[in-house]
Amino acid sequence: MVQASLVTQIYRVTRVFLHTLIGLIIASVFLPFLSKNTKLALIKWWCGGLLRAFHIKVVTFGELPPASTKSVMFVANHISWSDIHALNSKIALRFIAKSEIRSWPVFGYLVEKANTLFIDRSKRQEAGKIVDITAASLISGDNLCFFPEGTTTDGQQVLPFKGSVLQAAIAANSRIWPVAIRYVNIDGSINTNMAYAGETSLIDSMHLVVKQKNATVELHFLNPINSTGKDRRHLTQAAYDAIVTKLA
Repeated sequence: MVQASLVTQIYRVTRVFLHTLIGLIIASVFLPFLSKNTKLALIKWWCGGLLRAFHIKVVTFGELPPASTKSVMFVANHISWSDIHALNSKIALRFIAKSEIRSWPVFGYLVEKANTLFIDRSKRQEAGKIVDITAASLISGDNLCFFPEGTTTDGQQVLPFKGSVLQAAIAANSRIWPVAIRYVNIDGSINTNMAYAGETSLIDSMHLVVKQKNATVELHFLNPINSTGKDRRHLTQAAYDAIVTKLA
């Protein structure tokens, strides 16, 4: 890994700190009183600013979702905490995330204030409740994002998808929009230092990102999948196959 200079690292940490402080003020003071559209626009702006503070470049491929996109469930492979911000910088989404994220220092609070739906995978009885809440959110016009691997990887593989939540897309008659995420080095190889996986702590992961001279995330927006007339297993496999094929 080619490292940035110490001066550059300090500059980035300062920018991240200040931008996070701005986010805390927005989340606690302004978000509760803003309209839905204004709130989404602010979240999109803030996430893009955070990526710039970390010096993470976002490169998109495929058809980007138009501003008029509604009631779509985006499905993506999961590598890092920065996946959420990269996707949000292009289209503001309501994320479905594991409940452990709530315990992240500072960022857990910000994610919660961004109207995230949390899943407690240790409580099987909550599965039906989550599907009902997710379907209602889609029907109301929200765009959601779900990471069906259920955890992060180092980016060199895609784990089998857990598709129970995709039942909500069928109930809401919504489209599934697969997105393949890849972090790359300058030579095009997989940048595993961008991964927030295994025993790496959130702080350690952010430190690794700050140290990198260049960090790039690719977002490949693939062909949307219509859920009409399909069962959950078919949808789950179709999304998995599309993402794995692209990353291969």
